Amino acid sequence: MGSDSDRYSSRDATPPPGFIYRPEVISETEERELVAAVRAIEFSEVKMRGAVARRRTAHFGWLYGYETWRVEPGPPIPEFLLPLRTRAAELAGVAADDLVEVLVTEYQAGAGIGWHRDAPMFGVVAGISLLGACRFRFERGKGAERKTRAAMLAPRSAYLLTGEARYAWRHSIPPMKELRYSVTFRTLSA
Repeated sequence: MGSDSDRYSSRDATPPPGFIYRPEVISETEERELVAAVRAIEFSEVKMRGAVARRRTAHFGWLYGYETWRVEPGPPIPEFLLPLRTRAAELAGVAADDLVEVLVTEYQAGAGIGWHRDAPMFGVVAGISLLGACRFRFERGKGAERKTRAAMLAPRSAYLLTGEARYAWRHSIPPMKELRYSVTFRTLSA
């Protein structure tokens, strides 16, 4: 099997328009406190099309059904995530209360996530990375028209998906080499 570069018709390290990245949005101390609280969360397996993924998740505010593609009201957002939601809202330029869904994902070594767009019932997507760094890949088009982009997400950084990066490009994360947690805040689409 060829390398990623063999399969990409157009590869660029510049993320697509609508992707905003901010390093060091939280301190190392804040990260340690968040990780301790996140580790106490009860995670669930992710099952899609009958297969269980290596990553595990916890949803708050709204529950997303990976096999039904539906959302329904979920458990309240934990208090310890509210200050992080405020920072995500500032980055996104929305009110903190507009970030109504929180997805906490645990990526053990070897876990990743395949090509996808966040579910259409969600709007703005803002994520914060804890612990391990990861490569956040983007793709658009097929065959000879396929274009790819990538960004590195460092620990304690935040990213925002809006516009073209949110709706025209798919994204993925290759298998992790070390433990990483992602805290993703999302608005509901109008």
